[in-house]
Amino acid sequence: MSKTISIDVISDHVCPWCYVGKRRLEAAIARRPELDVKVTWQPFQLSPEMPREGRRRVEHYREIFGEERAEMIMGSMKDTGIEEDIKFGNDPEAMSPNTLSAHVLMLWAREDENVNADEVAEKLFHAHHVDCEDIGDHAILLRIAREVGMDDTGLADKLLAGADEEKVVDLIRESAERGISGVPFFIINGRYGLSGAQPADALVEALDQIAAEDATNN
Repeated sequence: MSKTISIDVISDHVCPWCYVGKRRLEAAIARRPELDVKVTWQPFQLSPEMPREGRRRVEHYREIFGEERAEMIMGSMKDTGIEEDIKFGNDPEAMSPNTLSAHVLMLWAREDENVNADEVAEKLFHAHHVDCEDIGDHAILLRIAREVGMDDTGLADKLLAGADEEKVVDLIRESAERGISGVPFFIINGRYGLSGAQPADALVEALDQIAAEDATNN
């Protein structure tokens, strides 16, 4: 039996390239079905200063990139999304949320052996990027929790009280201390780092190299 290859994916759900990176990682893993790959989703916040109620996405993007560049970036992401079967939405009223609560939900999914954390990640990405929903809204998060079979008893109260937010902040801090300043970022077996939404071919090459090293060391 092959050794498990662990991949920590550091990402933020509002990052379009993180969604693209997820698709490419899935494609790479699918091309190596003989490998035992365990993916763990780790938090990151591109805009930790974002108000908890969020801001209109159009305004947020224009503030960061300028109006002309923001339009170019959004158009380019639509083209990239088509290649990865992601239909990026373009609702002018869409929000840029504070993603701390979404990362808390992701943390709870990771800790619940009865929940598929990859499915939660997909739903959060899809809600934000395709359906243009506000994933800073606890009602949206609770709906996603129910959809994946999470026990939602007391979940609304826990989100409102900010339960486990410090845990998430600590995880983000740990990534920063490792020098990670942009996402997506992939850490394989705790020692190999890949930055950016790597093409599936590059990820397959990395998996093959690590699998070969594991075989040699056994």
